Amino acid sequence: MLVDFRPGLRLTGKNAVDITASVTPVLEAVAGTGGDLTGVRVACDWIQYRDNFRDVVDVRPVMASPDPAGSPGAAPPPAGVPPYAVEVAVDVRRSGDIADLKELAAARLRDGSVGRVFLEDWCPESASCIWRFNALYWSALALWEKAVGRGYEQALPGGESDARNQAAARDLITGLFADWDLLSATGALPAELYVAELGVGNGNQARVFLDEFRDLDRAQGRGYYARLHYFMCDYSQHVLDLARETVAGHAAHVSSIPLDAQRPLTALGFLRGRVWLLYISNVYDNLPTDEVAQLGGRTYLVQTRAYLPQAAAAELAAGVSADPAELPALVRQLLRLGPALLADAAPAHIGGTEPAVRFWRQVWSAIRLEERYVPLTGLDLYPVAPAVSGEALRPLLESGADIRVQVSNGAVASFVDSIALLRPLGKLVCHDLFATDPQDYRSGFRGPGKYDGSVVNWVNGILLAHVGRRIGFEVRYEPFRHRSGGHIITMTAQATD
Repeated sequence: MLVDFRPGLRLTGKNAVDITASVTPVLEAVAGTGGDLTGVRVACDWIQYRDNFRDVVDVRPVMASPDPAGSPGAAPPPAGVPPYAVEVAVDVRRSGDIADLKELAAARLRDGSVGRVFLEDWCPESASCIWRFNALYWSALALWEKAVGRGYEQALPGGESDARNQAAARDLITGLFADWDLLSATGALPAELYVAELGVGNGNQARVFLDEFRDLDRAQGRGYYARLHYFMCDYSQHVLDLARETVAGHAAHVSSIPLDAQRPLTALGFLRGRVWLLYISNVYDNLPTDEVAQLGGRTYLVQTRAYLPQAAAAELAAGVSADPAELPALVRQLLRLGPALLADAAPAHIGGTEPAVRFWRQVWSAIRLEERYVPLTGLDLYPVAPAVSGEALRPLLESGADIRVQVSNGAVASFVDSIALLRPLGKLVCHDLFATDPQDYRSGFRGPGKYDGSVVNWVNGILLAHVGRRIGFEVRYEPFRHRSGGHIITMTAQATD
């Protein structure tokens, strides 16, 4: 049996983890199964997100074949014996508070799926319905905010985004002015100067940037503000409407464009090769991702299926006059139609928009992910994003001991698409939660978690830098300069030529 205790720093200092209370009962339950303990892997994490998709103890099968059912035409299983038969996952943040942790672990080992109401079949994490919930949150944000009584930014640590930091905006603008001054001196500066922001939020970052830009330009007399055009882009029309109100004082210089952040060129193709600055904040961590793992020298895709725990399903069903078995169909209707139309589609269960939003929030709070490891037959056959194969993951997966990482498929797709918008001297600047060293994945949990009604994951910055180098871009990371503490990292990408 292998025990992988990832949050090593939690073993010392104030409020240190009590191994005896948090982990030992799980090991006793594993030993009590009487099976071959050499095939058991115990993975201990500290789940920093109070709202997440994990149970306190979960059991993850490690499959021997890419197709456990062995259907005709399936790819052949990899050679050799899998290093593990099962992984037992423990959240040490909560496990020490469980009255009978050993019995809970034993029950999970016997049959952890009993009583669960599944909302989908097994699939890669990026295909899970949790991402349709994520999309629903942004498309129906006004209804969610009305129900909870606060704006979505207030769910962030500190109640606001670092994007609105005036000093950070001033640094960006000073850099732009320096480049433009050199070109202007030789008559090579274009008449129109384009800046774009993906994931504009409520427009506060755009307003800070535009205010600072206008004030610096007036003070220095360059005349750049008159030539500036700022594109605010977001998936949510509600968010774009709010943002337009926020930047009303700069309306002549601003356009708002709805787009899918994974495919920005679809909406912004007319700006290809013309953007000086592409600004992104807290977007990549909210895009769909798979997870892959290297265990005992073999590579696995993490498959998931969303479910409602038995007790939560019973309570939800009672609240909408349904049987628990009817909940998956009702959830599918919610995701397809949205809360405003759900009452019309299911009048026997939902009495109006407010009850529909309440049902939506209750399901989201209860939803969990069951997981299993399915072997990948070859990284070259696994698509990370359009034109990026899984081979790009090999240096990270083979960097040492066992590792499990986010693939950040949506972020990679967005990044590759976005940099085509940049001028030769243009740059992409992104503030987000980045893992920038393999040890980040070996020492802590990196998602998924829940932020209000959306999904959040740390972004695989190691992979983004590797992909950037392969297409001629230097990708650099540094801690966010203008606020100490926190986990926000600034990524800058610029062409190397």
